[in-house]
Amino acid sequence: MNKRTRGIKLFIVSLIILGMIMLPAISGEEANNKALFPQELLMNDYLDQSTPTWDLMKDNTEVRGIYMTGHTVSNKKKFDELVKLIDETELNAVVIDVKSDEGMVLYQTELKDVQFSGANNNIIIKDIDAVLKHLNEKDIYTIARIVTFKDNKAASKFPNLAVKTTRGTVWRDRNGQAWLNPYNKEAWNYVLDIAEEAAIKGFDEIQFDYVRFPTDGNLKVIDYGSSKSKSKAQAIGDFLRYSRDRLSDMGVVTSADVFGLVTTAEGDMNIGQQLEHLADSVDVICPMVYPSHYGKGSYGVAEPDFEPYKIVNYSMKKAKERLDNNENSTAKLRPWLQDFSAVYLPRYKKYGPAEIRAQIKATNDAGVKEWILWNASNRYTKGGLIKN
Repeated sequence: MNKRTRGIKLFIVSLIILGMIMLPAISGEEANNKALFPQELLMNDYLDQSTPTWDLMKDNTEVRGIYMTGHTVSNKKKFDELVKLIDETELNAVVIDVKSDEGMVLYQTELKDVQFSGANNNIIIKDIDAVLKHLNEKDIYTIARIVTFKDNKAASKFPNLAVKTTRGTVWRDRNGQAWLNPYNKEAWNYVLDIAEEAAIKGFDEIQFDYVRFPTDGNLKVIDYGSSKSKSKAQAIGDFLRYSRDRLSDMGVVTSADVFGLVTTAEGDMNIGQQLEHLADSVDVICPMVYPSHYGKGSYGVAEPDFEPYKIVNYSMKKAKERLDNNENSTAKLRPWLQDFSAVYLPRYKKYGPAEIRAQIKATNDAGVKEWILWNASNRYTKGGLIKN
């Protein structure tokens, strides 16, 4: 992001904060009924109109990123080491957990519904403003990862937002976790309030993960309610389109993490992720094309984990062809690549510099210039990256 763009962004955020100070008080009854976040009033009143100024804030960075957990961000030594890795290599971006797999918001929030749900009781990132200021000063592109519909905290506390059983109780997956109902617009708004707060904090992009329907547990007893006449793919597409419409007015990019098979599957795999429905509803599609996640023989490759170039290149070529042939597509591709060794497999390949570089080359050879590396422990292979 250039200095002019960042200057505009800081100026507008200052206006938002000034507007917050000048807002009239909300009655206690209204606050209790709506748990209305003051910034939301600003968004509705001032940000509804798209203007050239907001458009200037759209970032065209070619992202080459890594992922950081909240614990990594809060560990100064580890955080500084990864920022140094970004400084010294071709990396230029970081994905940071904002809303976790359990539904926890990892830094202090002003959102009353989040506080009431218990999702802000364990604050991991003590000073997100200082973190973002530091990353901004280093010109590092920042992406807020928001786990979307997998949300045990909110779905347990607010059953009206949750996936239900045919008996009317809150449905839970095989791990006992409740999910928000992807058909429920109130559930959408709960997630989007968190996303908008992250945007106001200064993140450049909002990335929705687990933006899908449940895949495990007793799926036969699920009742999604009166909106289930709409297909799952339509529901996910509508959510992302609605999210992009709200967030783009704030000058942030919207992205979605999807299963790697979405790049080649024609249908939605019964989870609501179908490439053509995603193509016109989000700015960036991020397929998780980890070679170890493909079954033996996928795409004619006997051992996918041993052939990272073939798996990633085929996946990305097919996805790019489908998007290029879709006249309504507004999305670009940015895959998640594997920077870990799949030790849980009977036979697995030790991933090192050659395997990381093979995946990046496979991505570039498919005509895609962006990527993000995933390692759950945030240990990345420096030797697989080009030095600055």
